[in-house]
Amino acid sequence: MEVLTLLIAIVALVIAILAFQRTGGGMRDLRRQIEDLREKSEHATKGARDITADALNRLETLIRGQQKPSPTEQEPTNAESPTMEQNDPPMEQDTQKDGAPSTEHKP
Repeated sequence: MEVLTLLIAIVALVIAILAFQRTGGGMRDLRRQIEDLREKSEHATKGARDITADALNRLETLIRGQQKPSPTEQEPTNAESPTMEQNDPPMEQDTQKDGAPSTEHKP
C-alpha cells in the first residue's frame, strides 16, 4: 500500500512540473518578461515626458502671447543704468606740449 502511495505522489509531482512549465513557469521566461515590461515602461515614460513638455511649451506660448526671446536677442539689463565709467570724472592724461599723448610710460 505504501508503494502505491509513493507512485501516485511521484506521478502527481511530474504532472505538476509539466503543468508549471506549460503555463510559462521558469526563471528564464520570467526574466525575459521582466525585461520586456521594463523596455515598454521606459518607452511609455519617454513618450509621456515628450508630450508633457510639448504641451507645456504650447501653454507657455499661449499665456505669454509671443515666443520667448533667445539669450542673444535680449538686451543687457544694465544698459539702462549708468556704468562706473559714466559716473567717474575724466582722468587727466599725460600730454606733451603740442597736445599729443605721451609715448613714455612712468613706472
